Amino acid sequence: MKLGKDFFNRDCLDIAPELVGKILVRKFENGEELRVRITETEIYRGEEDKACHASRGRTPRAEILYRESGLIYVYLCYGIHWLMNVITGEKEQPQGVLFRAGEGYNGPAKLTKALQIDKSFNGKMLVGNPEIWVEDDGLRPEIKTDKRVGIDYAGEEWINKQWRFIMS
Repeated sequence: MKLGKDFFNRDCLDIAPELVGKILVRKFENGEELRVRITETEIYRGEEDKACHASRGRTPRAEILYRESGLIYVYLCYGIHWLMNVITGEKEQPQGVLFRAGEGYNGPAKLTKALQIDKSFNGKMLVGNPEIWVEDDGLRPEIKTDKRVGIDYAGEEWINKQWRFIMS
């Protein structure tokens, strides 16, 4: 079953662990589908979160975080890797969930590369999109939490939050 808009129109603290175990589906132009089980997600929540792109307010880069839930947020990391997030929660309350890993792809850049995700997906809706969507096949895996990765600039408080969700 494809996830609908209601799934994403909730707080990222609820959505991120629930996304673990779901299937991320990418349909390519030739009709082939790549189906990847999501094994890890990570939360970025609000202007107060020093690791969130919204921590500097409404910049051109962060503007999408303030929009409606279910939108895809793709950004360039280290100038070379596209990373994909989904916007969650209420409009004007910036938050999102990073798709951090999937079965066979142990990092967010490897995942987006396999799915052929680039800047052209930024701002597209994940719900009702014929190119990419998330399905629930009923799997409910055990999940462990850990610190977020690659946010040393955010300070100890934000580094140590258990906002990474990993299928165990």
